[in-house]
Amino acid sequence: MKTLDRRQILVAGAIGALLQGTRSWAAAPASATFRIGALNPITGGGANFGSGMQQAILISAAEVNAAGGAAGRKLEVFPEDDQTSPTAAVLAAKKLLEVNKVQAILGTWASGVSLAVLPMTNAADAILMHTSGAVALADPKVNARKMAFRYQGSSKHLSKAFATAARKEGLTRPAVMAQNNPALAPHAEGFRKVWTADGGKLTDFVLYEPNRPSYRSELQQVLRSRPDGIILSAYVPDASAIVREWAQLGTPMKWIIPGFGANVDFIKAVTPEVAEGIVVVESVVNDKSGAYARYARQYALAMKQAPESNVYAAMCYDMVQVLALAIEAAGPGADIQAIVAKIHAVTTGNGQPVDGFVAGKKLLDQKKAVNYVGASSNIDFDAENDVDPTFAAFVIRAGKWSAAYAI
Repeated sequence: MKTLDRRQILVAGAIGALLQGTRSWAAAPASATFRIGALNPITGGGANFGSGMQQAILISAAEVNAAGGAAGRKLEVFPEDDQTSPTAAVLAAKKLLEVNKVQAILGTWASGVSLAVLPMTNAADAILMHTSGAVALADPKVNARKMAFRYQGSSKHLSKAFATAARKEGLTRPAVMAQNNPALAPHAEGFRKVWTADGGKLTDFVLYEPNRPSYRSELQQVLRSRPDGIILSAYVPDASAIVREWAQLGTPMKWIIPGFGANVDFIKAVTPEVAEGIVVVESVVNDKSGAYARYARQYALAMKQAPESNVYAAMCYDMVQVLALAIEAAGPGADIQAIVAKIHAVTTGNGQPVDGFVAGKKLLDQKKAVNYVGASSNIDFDAENDVDPTFAAFVIRAGKWSAAYAI
């Protein structure tokens, strides 16, 4: 057993208090706490990421509380499962906003979920921090109040990364298959736009409906167009089904799949032999940062898995750190709009780089500006409240991702 240092003991105790929810701080005045809803995909298509995302929120909030809270306010976390379903997410968000009275919802993953929840957080004057890729989430009409912040690259960023990977892999005539949903269809359309703008050709472009018993007919249509590779934008269940059916057909093919569709569960589902050689494109953690080192150590202890296997958990860790720094910068008693106004200031300005709330709090107390460098990326928000993370390509070898090249 590893020896726990003093900070880890404090964090572990604080997580226990966080998990007790309303029992811990229900008697405290409202001004003494800041209530957070951890709305993550514990079940459904995003289940392989959701538990780690929720744990990262708890770890990060515990760190803040162990340091005395943000502007004197403890963070109180209310965990919920969005089931990777917009319908379930709306019900969970309604409970969080109306019953638990949360002031921020953190960690929605699927774009359909974030798109369903954002009007609710806007109406409730609450912050939404998410890891969804749909371009629509940056639309001024959708994020009209500028209270939603994206920690993952949007579909426009992922499309460019895929086009770069396809060129590096020597593809000249790929085909595209993508699930027809608010995140993956725009990703596919974005890839087509980037690819053809440089004179590239596509042999076919197929959007398929999810939750089908088989995708053989769509796959056979694509294969008949004789592509030299297939760009597949899908979540794990669909990606697994499509690649298994391809293996049964026996047609040689190069595949490029996003990390959220070709993770460890995908490899198990299709077998390492079938997955061998598949190229995976994913955003990568900011592993040179102090924030990542601290997050990774605690995540590995709590989840008993490699922290780099869940970049979305690192994003959720960063969400809490950024939120806490914004609360601290806004000062005691600040309302939600004052806190929102400080989010760019503590992440994207010219302040002194800091690797977390503890270091940032000391400087903010001295009236100095800070710039948080996160575990998942540098967290530099653009005018649409989006970040542009670093992507990399991996190749599946012997059942594991093997780093290939940065994108």
